[in-house]
Parts: sequence; C-alpha cells; structure tokens
Amino acid sequence: MKRRLLALAASAAVIVPAAAIAQARYLNPRDVAEAQRQHPELVQEFGGAESGTRGAYVQQVGARVAAQTGVVNSGQAFRFTTLNSAVENAFAVPGGYIYITRQLMALLDDESELAFVLGHEAGHVAGNHAQARKSAATRNSVLGVLGAILGSVVGNSGLGSMIGQSAMRYSQMATLSFSREQEYQADSLGTRYITRAGYDPLGGTRVLAALTRSSALETRLQGHENRSTPEWASTHPLSTNRLQRALVEAQRSGPPGQGVRNRDQFLNVLDGMYVDDDPAQGVIEGRVFSHPDLLLQFAVPPTYRMQNSASAVTISGSAGQAQFSGGRYQGPLEQYIMRVVQGLTGGRQQVAMAPPRQTMINGIPAMYSVGRANTSSGSVDVSVMAYRWSPDTVYHFVMLTRGGQGIGPFTQMVDSLRRLSGQEAAAIRPKVIDVVTVRAGDTVQSLSQRMAYRDYRLERFVALNGIAPNERLVPGSKVKLVIYGARRSG
Repeated sequence: MKRRLLALAASAAVIVPAAAIAQARYLNPRDVAEAQRQHPELVQEFGGAESGTRGAYVQQVGARVAAQTGVVNSGQAFRFTTLNSAVENAFAVPGGYIYITRQLMALLDDESELAFVLGHEAGHVAGNHAQARKSAATRNSVLGVLGAILGSVVGNSGLGSMIGQSAMRYSQMATLSFSREQEYQADSLGTRYITRAGYDPLGGTRVLAALTRSSALETRLQGHENRSTPEWASTHPLSTNRLQRALVEAQRSGPPGQGVRNRDQFLNVLDGMYVDDDPAQGVIEGRVFSHPDLLLQFAVPPTYRMQNSASAVTISGSAGQAQFSGGRYQGPLEQYIMRVVQGLTGGRQQVAMAPPRQTMINGIPAMYSVGRANTSSGSVDVSVMAYRWSPDTVYHFVMLTRGGQGIGPFTQMVDSLRRLSGQEAAAIRPKVIDVVTVRAGDTVQSLSQRMAYRDYRLERFVALNGIAPNERLVPGSKVKLVIYGARRSG
C-alpha cells in the first residue's frame, strides 16, 4: 500500500502550541505522580536502565535540552532514562519521564542527534500531546485484553500476571503513535530546543534520515529475521514530507553546521554498549530463542516472529499466537495448568479444558491441556504446555489458535524446548558497539565483514553509519561496528 503524503509545500510553517515555546507552564501533578509510580515497573519490564557514565550522559544532554521547553524547574520536572532494551524506540509519558533505548542510541551518530530525540519527546510533553491520545489509548486497551487472555499465571506466587503485564506494556507502547500533525510539532519543537541549547540544528534531519535507513533495512530483513519489535519509526510515523519539513525548520532555526555536535564524545559513550538482545534476558537468533542463564532453548515455526521482554517471549504467526514464561512453582502441574487457565480471562469467562495429559519432552516431564473459548469472532482453542524444569520451577507455553487446531501449529515449538549445556550457554555472547578508527586501505566492504551477523553485513554497516556502499572512507575517521563482546559482570 502506498503511503499518502499531505499535499503541503515543504516550506509550510508548523503551528506549534504557544505554551510549548513561550509561556512558562507546570506539569500536571497527577501526571507526575502517575509517571513516578509507573517508572520502576516500566524500567524493569524493559530490561533495566543503563547506569553509570552512559546514563548520566543522557540525563545531562536531556537536561540541557529540557531547559528550553518553558516548563518551570525543568531540571527537576524532566527525567531521562536509557533503557537496556533491544527495541529501537524513544517515548515520553505526560509526567515528564522520557525514555530512550540503547538500541536507538546505537543508530545515532553524535550528541546533537541524541539531543533532538530527547527534545522531540520533550516537545510531546510540552505540547500536551498526551491528552489528544487518550481516546487512542482507550481503543488500544483491547490489546490489554490479549494480555489477560494470554495470562496471569499463578495468583500471588510471584509468577502472577507476568504475561499479562508484558502484553499490557507493549499495548501501551503501541498507543504512543502520534498524529502526523503532532509529529510535525514535536519535530519543530525539538529542532528549536536543540538550536537554543547550542546544538547543530541539522541534528533532527540526520536522525530522521537514519530512521528512514533503518526502516528500509528492516523491510529488507523481513522474512530473514524472526525478531518482532515496535520501533520508533512505527510509533512516530515517517514520511518524505516530514524530513523536508525538518530540514526547513533547521534552516529557519539557525545556521546549519555551526552548532555543537560532540561526535567524538558521543561515540566514546557508545563504545562497548550492548546491541540487540542482552543475554541476561535471552537471545533471539533466527528462529531460536536461547537463555544462557536459565539454560533453555526453543525454536518457533518458520516465518513466526518473536518479541522478547524481561518476563516473557511473545510468538505470533499466521495460525496463532503464543507466549513463553514461567518461574518458581512447587505444586502439581495439573493445578498449575488450571490456574493458568483461570487467569486467561480474569475469571470473566469459563474455558472448558480437557483433562491434562502427561508427556515427556527431551527428558523433561511435561503436561498439557487443550480447551475452547467462544468469542464474538468464533471459537478459539486455548492450549497450555507446562514443563517441570526442576522441583521448584515450571515453564510453560500458552497458545491461542483457531477452533479445532489445538496445539497443532505449535507442535514443533513445544517439542523443541530443551536444556542448554554449560558449554552452549557460555558460547552465547552479547553484540556490542565497537568504535574503530579507519586505517589506510579500509573500505566499507572490508569493515562490514567484521559485523557480528550471519547475513546482510554490508547493508547493516552502511545503515548503522549513514554512509553509501561505495563511499570512500577517510583514514583517521571513526565508524561503528557491531561485534561480539563480553557479558557484564554481576
């Protein structure tokens, strides 16, 4: 489907709320309290926060930009957090809490670009765009029902509602999609903020160009990767017209190229940062999910996609959806399955389940049951496969398929769960950013072969660095590679 563009001249002015650029304003105390309350849960769900030098650097850049928003006491009103997440995204909540993932940071090339991303999100807060999203959030709460269907797990045992929370969190991420006009406004505000803060006004146009490259690469990788992650380009719709507007705004805001970029300092902060999955949360490689700390591995069906969070792996494909999760539990597997099923609809609907049946999968005692739920769109089969991993630990798949299919579409997946050996687990290493200085004789092609990927190395390298495949590299300049690194201690 072709993307429709607004028929506006590239030089058209963006109407920005005056409160966002001139009048001093306060954040709503209720929004602030809600943001403070949700912050620990959100950070935990996204794999934790980057601390130390990297986290402090992002907070420092964010504070410099936030000082231009007109929000009273911006140094305390805004809080900037770098999430340890493989999701390429940035977002803000109305209470002034702004988040950027390490995955999106890896795509950026200098401090002015980071400042624009943070300024763009601060613009959504200062522009009060969240109020206009309330109806969208209400509509999207339907996805939260999927969280309920896919399960609170075992009451108050500590496993309870892990899957539901994961689905809810990602449904909330989906509601962060703004209107085209709101994106224009946030782009305009972000550019004005960074220019006033002394940064290069073209930082925003470079960010949008980088995101365009990343989106094009993602399109090429479709069918070759089984990872599914909501990205900034999805929740912040891109368009050619948007890039043109950003360029016009940059030219209007100040002389391009004369502001601060701090590329070397930014790259120093980036060096050694994780890219893609953190092994502590499990790693997706093709169709296979491996967790070196839990010593487990499984494979999803061909063409199915996985979305990994700190508490669950969500699997989706043409014939159904599933989630993998688990944790400490010492009771009978029959009771475990029944309690999972009881949590599927929050007690609002009964699901008739067949008596659980015992089996053995790769030497692991297991039990499964299949039931049926009637919905407004037809019957749905609900299946649970639970594995007695150890005397006090159970893992399980919850699967939703069309009525009559049962576990069928996921048979190979549930049969693939196995234990990893210590040697296999030790071989799973994180990918990290490696900033290298170009030497005489280095080419785009030669450096790209050092990328820690099995395919599309050249395409990934040029997208990461914003260069052309045939570009001549200048000795002494710096570029980013993705290589295998060492795991963090502790």
